[in-house]
Amino acid sequence: MIGLGLRLAVAGGREAAARLVVVAAAVALGTGLLLATLAGINATKTQNLRYAWLNTGIAEYTTTPRAGVDPAWWLIRGDRFRGQELGRIDVAATGPAAPVPAGIPALPGPGEFYASPALHDLLRTVPADELGDRFPGREVGVIGDAALPSPDSLLVVVGQSPETLATQPFAQQVTAVLTTDPAGCMRCIIGLDNTMFTVSLSVIAAALIFPVLIFIGTATRLSAARREQRFAAMRLVGATPRQITVLATVESTVAAVAGTLLGFGVFFAARPGLAEIPFTGATFFPSDLVLTAVNVAAVAVGIPLGAAVAARLALRRVRISPLGVTRRATPKPPRAWRLIPLVAGVAELAYFVGRRPETTDGQTAAYLIGAVLMLAGLVLAGPWLTMRVARLVADRAQRPAALIAGRRLADDPMAAFRAVSGLVVALFVMTAASGAITSFVAERARPAGDSVAATSLTQAFWPERLAEGAEPPTVADIPAGLSAVPGVQAVLTVRENDRQVAQNMADPSGPGLISCADLARAPGFGSCPPGAQVVSVWQDLIGPRDPGVTPAETIWPASTVTDLDSRRLLSVVVQTDGSDAAKERVRTLLATMDPFGEPPASDAEHQASSTLTLVQFQRLADVVILASLPIAGCSLAVSVIAGLTDRKRPFSVLRLTGVRIRMLRSVVGLETAVPLLVVAAVAIGAGLLAASLFLRAQLDYPLHGLGAGYYAMVGGGLVASLGIIAATLPLLRRITGPETARNE
Repeated sequence: MIGLGLRLAVAGGREAAARLVVVAAAVALGTGLLLATLAGINATKTQNLRYAWLNTGIAEYTTTPRAGVDPAWWLIRGDRFRGQELGRIDVAATGPAAPVPAGIPALPGPGEFYASPALHDLLRTVPADELGDRFPGREVGVIGDAALPSPDSLLVVVGQSPETLATQPFAQQVTAVLTTDPAGCMRCIIGLDNTMFTVSLSVIAAALIFPVLIFIGTATRLSAARREQRFAAMRLVGATPRQITVLATVESTVAAVAGTLLGFGVFFAARPGLAEIPFTGATFFPSDLVLTAVNVAAVAVGIPLGAAVAARLALRRVRISPLGVTRRATPKPPRAWRLIPLVAGVAELAYFVGRRPETTDGQTAAYLIGAVLMLAGLVLAGPWLTMRVARLVADRAQRPAALIAGRRLADDPMAAFRAVSGLVVALFVMTAASGAITSFVAERARPAGDSVAATSLTQAFWPERLAEGAEPPTVADIPAGLSAVPGVQAVLTVRENDRQVAQNMADPSGPGLISCADLARAPGFGSCPPGAQVVSVWQDLIGPRDPGVTPAETIWPASTVTDLDSRRLLSVVVQTDGSDAAKERVRTLLATMDPFGEPPASDAEHQASSTLTLVQFQRLADVVILASLPIAGCSLAVSVIAGLTDRKRPFSVLRLTGVRIRMLRSVVGLETAVPLLVVAAVAIGAGLLAASLFLRAQLDYPLHGLGAGYYAMVGGGLVASLGIIAATLPLLRRITGPETARNE
């Protein structure tokens, strides 16, 4: 029977060939997306390991004295260039046996530095006064890939003398380079939130399986009526139910195996492009997107096995009896027990609210099980919901088309829901992801600020960061050419305030002082009250404020201090026109005032750094949406076409009896649109509930309203689905002519 099944699959005429191609394409698309998701999980872990060495000096064991090892002074800081993070590590070897990080042959000496490939290219294309002047000396080499989290990483290792770094309060003597995964390092501050990425990507992988299997099952049912008749004829001549099952399974398994192999080809062909997607905030090396042996085995075995099960379920009717096809008895209506898995999934997620597992594996299992149960429950409950709504439509029908559609839906809700099940699953996944991420952004993100927050740079001088015995910079130390830089609009100095400020200042050490005469030169930072000469301000002239209130609307509290010349410099704030060239030239000049201090930055750049994780998870949501909707749309199109093809004879008979083609189109449209809209509403509600429970359990956050982008995506998806349905209706005229009834 296996040989016969293979012949029917590959040599069964144009119809069999078309079915084979469609199923193989469906499996290839789903397999490629699933492999990409699994590879993404592996890539985040690999990328995180290459962040490890940047945490050297933080973990205690890297500073433990070791025999035969010469300590090295180590100071790591963060800088910026045109919106990108730039990591700088100042090092100084105390002997020939000093520890050396991967990617460079030896520690650079004073006046030398190593640059990452991306930074190396910038240093040769960007004017020195914007970037190169920040690094003293000459470049002696390029940092290798082993030390780079991403091909686009901007990193520099700058050599200093031991005497210079020994006076810096935040420099550490290290005897080893850290190699521990940041996800498992308690004190590490540089790296990815590997736990959240693993949990999220695991849920995505599970979510993608459902649309793929639905698509396979839908494609398997192409020309199902004709195949059922063929299998029934075989039963009448003596074929057993088991033999028929083998034939149906072999046909679908052949297509699934071919599609799985093509899916691996799709993944490897798309891998270079996938590596360019910075969904962790940084791009990947293509070699990061690898598949483990377990991944390969699970997909290579699981997808064909799932296709075989889908085929068996899709064509199970011919196993009942040789006359099971011709009887066409109304199937039993679905029962309310189908709601149990959906309720169980909700209960499972609700259980972990306030009981979040401690480990990553525990969290992954907890949320994965709940998500899978809700997805499976949604698919199982769909036919029951469709039946209930169909009966309501039939009872209240005012037109023949609505009555016929309602009756047909109520008689076979399984077939009606099958056409829209892929899109329903996609809506659930999209809603849950968007709800969780939108709420995360609302809870964690600060307002983006306005023009001065994005265009002004602040160089703050922290006493605790000064070298031993060093005095803080004075106004005389401000670079003479700073005001002359093209694009600079104002240079303002903020002095230290040693008095507690009571008006709107929660932190007495935070505010500084500025003269009203200086502040008047930059009205975008606020104003003084009438009669004041000096006001208390935050060091960046922005500080914390209520959402919706711009710095220009701020009226700073007056100070009793009148003499500012004797006050130490707290910060220098430079207002620019917002151009990249102006900001980078200012940043480079300000860095010379305090070479080992905190690099100058704008308020908007600080916000961007703090919301990097939000950007990463938003990209994950985009991946879910872009992966799910195409599969669901293809599934809907194939399902509608398959339904029309299987019912062309009864439709042809109806046309012969005088039923107009317009009414038949209305019937087909209602049969697909009613379950689509009803179950879509349930899927959206279930997705919001899943997101709310996940947020409460994992982060203790409430669910916030979704943004306009979500509603546009959902509305566009539903409109596109209705468009797909409408696009298939012209087929009715072609397939329901008199010759169809005569030939059938």
